[in-house]
Amino acid sequence: MESFSLILAIVVVTALAFDFTNGFHDTANAMATTISTGALRPKVAVAMSAVLNLVGAFLSVEVANTISKGLVDEAGIRPEVIFAALVGAILWNLLTWLVGLPSSSSHALMGGLIGATVASAGFGAVHGDVLVTKVLIPAIAAPLVAGLAAMFATRLTYRMGKRADGKSAEKGYRAGQIASAGLVSVAHGTNDAQKTMGIITLALVAGGAVAPDSDPPMWVILSAGIAIALGTYLGGWRIIRTMGKGLTDLQPQQGFAAQTSAATVILASSHLGFSLSTTHSVSGSVMGAGLGRKGGVVRWSTATRMFVAWGLTLPAAAFVAAVAEWVCGFGSWGTAAVAVFLVASSAAIWKISRREVVDHTNVNDDEVPGEEPSGVVTQAMAAVTPPPAGAVTGDLAATIPAPADPAPPAKTTV
Repeated sequence: MESFSLILAIVVVTALAFDFTNGFHDTANAMATTISTGALRPKVAVAMSAVLNLVGAFLSVEVANTISKGLVDEAGIRPEVIFAALVGAILWNLLTWLVGLPSSSSHALMGGLIGATVASAGFGAVHGDVLVTKVLIPAIAAPLVAGLAAMFATRLTYRMGKRADGKSAEKGYRAGQIASAGLVSVAHGTNDAQKTMGIITLALVAGGAVAPDSDPPMWVILSAGIAIALGTYLGGWRIIRTMGKGLTDLQPQQGFAAQTSAATVILASSHLGFSLSTTHSVSGSVMGAGLGRKGGVVRWSTATRMFVAWGLTLPAAAFVAAVAEWVCGFGSWGTAAVAVFLVASSAAIWKISRREVVDHTNVNDDEVPGEEPSGVVTQAMAAVTPPPAGAVTGDLAATIPAPADPAPPAKTTV
């Protein structure tokens, strides 16, 4: 077992806390569409996702190595820098969870690490080529690729299923959606759980507990996998509601296409060591699936808010982490002050979230805060939708009044 200092133990615990927030923040990536289409009950869905996230954590360490060995210079990093980076990432995760926006936990972590490193050792300690090729380019390419793939897959799915029996086809698509959601959960474990592994390994190297260029120890892999699985099981219901109901209205065919496209992109990126955002990939595939169905729409007001959050993630987390590192630079009391601020802020955010509780009982409610209202045309179409066949009854005749009996002719007197 590695020798631990107090600050190193604090960093490891904080990293696992971030991993926990990553789990409930990103549950929507795997299970939002499955829950919104009714393919799985909410609690069953998050339990399944939790188990598969744990499995995925053991399948690869390529992304962990990208973070622990490639993004920043290990020689210029102290454990306090890692702690400051995690503070920025955790607070951004909690803020975006509070407002129900599916932002990237991965980019929050990257931004926090970059901001704290720059505050500690300067811009030269950040490897710009790795940042561009393995973080920024995948951040832009992943949602585009996943969205286009989901759009074409949705169109192909509807075209192939035209002649299929409606109920049988829908049942088959639901089964396929469950399988593809499971694949996304495994993919999430292979990508996001490894980011915490990389951060902990980087902290161990910075603290002198393990040799430079080491792979994550087994206890790090196990603890990171368990932390993200526990967070996933709790379910980030606010973000699940936004992803499943706020972006577009999905049918099982669309859910299957979206999940399969996102899983393919995430697994391919994990194999290549790209630290992409699973949130970006799944959000792009959901929007692509919405555009792929004839008559389908994307609620662009919700999407715009989400895009703004994506753009702010890296700089916002970097700024908070840089300030935290500056305060930590004053010594032990500075580190203690940052820790107290993190705990107090997290408690305050949780307290605010209790004003409007979102959980498995109301996650599929039609009313989503901030959701774009139906347009005039949509409302008009709904108003004139004819009744289903066989629904005409005698009540319909009663809506048309019978003509009044003619008045009797007036009597005349001679």
